[in-house]
Amino acid sequence: MNLNDLPIAIIGGGPVGLATAAHLISKGEKFIIFETGNTVGSSILEWGHVRMFSPWQYNIDKNAKELLEKTGWASPNSDVIPNGNELVNDYLIPLSQLPEIQDSLVLNAKVVGVAKKGLDKLKTTDRENRPFQIYVEKNEETKIYDAKAVIDSSGTWKNPNPMLSNGLWTKAERNLNDKIHYGIPNVLGEFETRYANKTVMVVGSGHSAINVMLELAKLKEKHNNTIIHWVLRKSHVSAVYGGQERDGLPARGELGVRIQKLVESEMINVLTPFYISEVKSVGDNVTIKGDLNGDEQSINEIDEIIVCSGFRPDTSFLHEVRIK
Repeated sequence: MNLNDLPIAIIGGGPVGLATAAHLISKGEKFIIFETGNTVGSSILEWGHVRMFSPWQYNIDKNAKELLEKTGWASPNSDVIPNGNELVNDYLIPLSQLPEIQDSLVLNAKVVGVAKKGLDKLKTTDRENRPFQIYVEKNEETKIYDAKAVIDSSGTWKNPNPMLSNGLWTKAERNLNDKIHYGIPNVLGEFETRYANKTVMVVGSGHSAINVMLELAKLKEKHNNTIIHWVLRKSHVSAVYGGQERDGLPARGELGVRIQKLVESEMINVLTPFYISEVKSVGDNVTIKGDLNGDEQSINEIDEIIVCSGFRPDTSFLHEVRIK
């Protein structure tokens, strides 16, 4: 088969992957989408309870909108702010069900490797004329797909950063899976009994951490024995307040206003700048060690840890591809 007759492989069936498909449709290109989950936007559904701070007008791709409107789909109010569940159910799923996309969408498909057909990474001769081969695990089988190009839209959600400030994973942290949650747990929903009346530490200073802190504060109002520690690397907690009333996205600015009020209420114990160097299990609890304002510090008897220190791309399946 001629190289140009092959489809373009899109890895990831989230907002970026589906928007990519919409743009390729407008250019008359063939494509195939590989999504790890059993539905498009599966990673988003893991934080589906969280309200975004950007309204619909910033979350709908122009080409995707044009395709959807041809079917009679009604765009949500552009000024309304969706949560993750709404983003998936009201936009991504209808988009994925368009015949132009549905026929090229492979669900429950985990990409485990990408390479040039018949060549390892060190071989150069005729490399530009060889198709890519995508190795995909589906239903406990590995299937191979040829493609003329690969677009990685897999995102970062499945690959969180560790809690240590130097970015290293340790065996001790990996062995604490039952004590650590990475991301944004539904504190007031399915995770309420897990965190109620426990000593909980949140690590991170971004909007994910702020959302978690605000939810934990509500939990503490209901369960008074809940103790909340907030570990940040910022020189001062005020650095996370952002633009507040001056923020270009009002909902994002409101988060800054609310977290400032929470900090000033002294309902939570703020530790900053704190650089975590060690985490270990001590009996049924966890101990954290690190540098707090230049002094060695230990925080003991922690029941649960929520890590909101960000995510990074997983490029392990691209190790046989030359990346410039």
